[in-house]
Amino acid sequence: MKHLFALGSVLATGCALWAATLPEQELSRRREAMVADQIAARGVKNERVLAAMRKVKRHLFVPPDQVPSAYDDRPLPIGEDQTISQPYIVAFMTELLDPQPEHKVLEIGTGSGYQAAVLAELVKEVYTIEILKPLADAAKERLSRLGYKNVHTLFGDGYKGWPEHAPFDGIIVTCAPEDIPKPLLDQLKVGGRMVIPVGNFPRQQLVLVRKTAKGIEKEEIAPVWFVPMTGEAQKK
Repeated sequence: MKHLFALGSVLATGCALWAATLPEQELSRRREAMVADQIAARGVKNERVLAAMRKVKRHLFVPPDQVPSAYDDRPLPIGEDQTISQPYIVAFMTELLDPQPEHKVLEIGTGSGYQAAVLAELVKEVYTIEILKPLADAAKERLSRLGYKNVHTLFGDGYKGWPEHAPFDGIIVTCAPEDIPKPLLDQLKVGGRMVIPVGNFPRQQLVLVRKTAKGIEKEEIAPVWFVPMTGEAQKK
């Protein structure tokens, strides 16, 4: 079954100060409902992934005015014309990656840090790169404050990957290049997986890449809509 994931970029407006008054119990209830109704009900079965989605508090990764919508099944604005992905696509892509406790994973497109936090619950080390400095700085502070010591952040161009820490067991990309960047393929370990949206809107496909001893295998999973990869990817 294929899905169309709307991940368009919008700007946050206003500031609903009353959002901060939502009780933790209510936020917890909404998070449980998110996992049950939006994720598990739509086919995500990996119990470790579902547990991570229950544990990570999405409302801590969105602006104050977006807290009431934190557990809705949709992307939300986080500033800089970027969004936090809808919960389902985060869980779906994470399940495709098949993260294991001993894995080292690279994420391209840190955003608010939500996907990195989910991965941090599932693997040994997460390396995440963000090309927009305000988002990179904010995510680094947020992840550190929340105690994610196994997440390593970098302000830079994700097209180039993070060769100093390669090879990676898994690579997950949350922005869409026209083609899969060769540096990322080079930094993927044999036996590893990459989950990446590829193409130009409106014809993007979520692609699962498997790197074997014989070469690269690609499987188109679903039509998607992600913000484009910027930097070196645009030059190419």
